Amino acid sequence: MSRENFRSRLGFILVSAGCAIGIGNVWKFPYVTGANGGGVFVLFYILSLIIMGVPILTMELAVGRASRKSAVEGYRALEPKGSRWHVHGWLGIIGCCLLMMFYTTVAGWMLGYCVKFAAGTFNGMTPADVDAVWTNMLANPGEMTLWMALIVLAGFAVCSFGLQKGLERISKWMMICLLALIVILAVNSLTLEGAMEGVKFYLLPDFERAAEVGIGNVIVAAMNQSFFTLSLGIAAMEIFGSYMSDANRLPGEAVRICCLDTFVALMSGMIIFPACSSFGIEASSGPPLIFLTLPRVFVSMAGGRVWGALFFLFLTFASFTTIIAVFENIMACCMDTFGWSRRKATILGCVFMLLASMPCLLGYNLWYFELTLPNGVTGQVQDVEDFLVSNLLLPIGSLIYLLFCVSKWGWGFDRYLAEANKGTGLGMSPKLKRYFQFVLPLLILVILLVGLATWFWRILVCAVVVLFVWFMARRGAAKASR
Repeated sequence: MSRENFRSRLGFILVSAGCAIGIGNVWKFPYVTGANGGGVFVLFYILSLIIMGVPILTMELAVGRASRKSAVEGYRALEPKGSRWHVHGWLGIIGCCLLMMFYTTVAGWMLGYCVKFAAGTFNGMTPADVDAVWTNMLANPGEMTLWMALIVLAGFAVCSFGLQKGLERISKWMMICLLALIVILAVNSLTLEGAMEGVKFYLLPDFERAAEVGIGNVIVAAMNQSFFTLSLGIAAMEIFGSYMSDANRLPGEAVRICCLDTFVALMSGMIIFPACSSFGIEASSGPPLIFLTLPRVFVSMAGGRVWGALFFLFLTFASFTTIIAVFENIMACCMDTFGWSRRKATILGCVFMLLASMPCLLGYNLWYFELTLPNGVTGQVQDVEDFLVSNLLLPIGSLIYLLFCVSKWGWGFDRYLAEANKGTGLGMSPKLKRYFQFVLPLLILVILLVGLATWFWRILVCAVVVLFVWFMARRGAAKASR
């Protein structure tokens, strides 16, 4: 069976950007920015994308394009004979599944709020009433299951039509609508009285304010956010490399994806911070910012029913483009590895995801519990899943992709560079070899270790990573030395 390719370069960029654009941009980025001092965090975030995000993104895309296969089979096609780098392909797919296990629930919340605003549920509510909508929804597993199931069913329905007729066609229109919505919402926020104070907090670097949080903490938070927002390290982007043409160099394509991703993240802040400033609400209130703080703002705003519905429609589009992209990756892996048809992968994948999403959903009511995670945060089911993906699988996976592409025990820097520079456009300089081999791995290790609260967990994770990489490379290295 021949492999599908994107119909156009624009389709590739919009689908890949759609995978990157999601909760990390429109939910996590604003509250992490607020909690880390505003403008200084944004400055270091953009710098992190340039020095870390773009290089790792080119590596995932290079593995996909060179192999023309999904995560596991892609590694198998390129790894030295006898090595075990493809084991990480399986971990990448597990990471995609873990990501979707809580992503579908959060996307369901966004869809639910969009419907509630459009239906006028929030009209005339007091702040206490707005808060009650949130708490009542979390306490109602039936309602949350309905929204989650609609997201999952719609996602697999899109993927069932294939790459061009399903994922590419729908993502292109949703991305166009998303970009139009975000501009409209940002312009509306900027017209509110007192909005400029929020813009100043958001975009003007204030190192004294950042020092209160700790400059080191701000830098590490920005580095971590750059990985989360691009979904790097779990093969979510690799699959789109396998579908793209050889006409354009990968660094140029990676820069375009990052620019579009960053534009949406920055514009999300341009919606949220001016609105919060206008109504005198603190913007660093964490995840409840989206579902508690902002609904209060919309209720107090003229035409708030319309603006609230549009805002949550924008959030739904942003999360859904990521969901269908990751679903496609999971399905492609099953089709490549097990020889399944797309129909079989759609049905089994849908059933699995509906069941796998339930622990997160029930973790807010029937299965509620609390425990202290290795990063020192007290959380429940969603926090466990988020920690595993954000603090472990994304940085560890990015480190493995990096080592695979630049070390002599993996694919090798020369082969990676040749693939990255195939075609026309912005290329990658061979002078970056030492930076990729020695500096970039250390930066990723910093992200990984700072995300763990105690030295016990840091030493344990370091030992596991070292043993894992050694296990994957040892047989190939032994054969290469003969």
